[in-house]
Amino acid sequence: MKVTLKVWRQSGPDAEGAFETFTDVPVDPAMSFLEMLDTVNVQLEAEGKEPVVFDHDCREGICGACGAVVNGLAHGPGKRSTLCQLHLRSFNDGDEITVEPWRASAFPVVRDLMVDRSSFDRIIQAGGYVSVRTGSAPDGNAMPIGKPVADRAMEAATCIGCGACVAACPNASAMLFTSAKVSHLGLVPQGQAERDSRVLGMVDQMDAEGFGGCTNHRECEAACPKGIGVEYIAQLNRDLVRANLGSAAK
Repeated sequence: MKVTLKVWRQSGPDAEGAFETFTDVPVDPAMSFLEMLDTVNVQLEAEGKEPVVFDHDCREGICGACGAVVNGLAHGPGKRSTLCQLHLRSFNDGDEITVEPWRASAFPVVRDLMVDRSSFDRIIQAGGYVSVRTGSAPDGNAMPIGKPVADRAMEAATCIGCGACVAACPNASAMLFTSAKVSHLGLVPQGQAERDSRVLGMVDQMDAEGFGGCTNHRECEAACPKGIGVEYIAQLNRDLVRANLGSAAK
């Protein structure tokens, strides 16, 4: 089968960008989306042209590095999947496919489809860790945690920081990402000592990075490749109120 590919090309953060069209790109339905981009780049390099720049690493839906908007959808039409897990069998012969980077001021374009997601790293650095001494890893079942709580913490911990939630949100909000990172530590015993300072620090950093506010569109939930739900945003808001009240009482 063959497809027409419209790819966003931008030489740098301050450069003007535009779509470049590649017609009659030969693809196999079994190809992943990134393999198709590889094929395009091989041809471009053979012609002495600049290849399309895009992020990738594990290509197994784990690292969160790959990410682009495909036909207006973060990671494309696949449900609960990353761009590397999207295959060409999701498209038809002759389709026109438009690919562009995440669109958010907090994710400036580095080049073509690659964006700078270091704002996520700075949110983590603001409190997404346990720094107090909690001892070495305990033996299994030495610290009983109820299964519902353990399941919720584990679900939140599956966030891979890909940024699809930001790209899908009309406000470019990072609330789902931040809430997952706050919640997976705030739900377990080891995270209690820094629970209040964690949420205050991470939310302050999220706002400082220029992400928009959450207005409950729930597009983030729909785009998340790990299926993390907006109930974690509600948990974040509860923790934030608690932390602010605690700070005011001191």
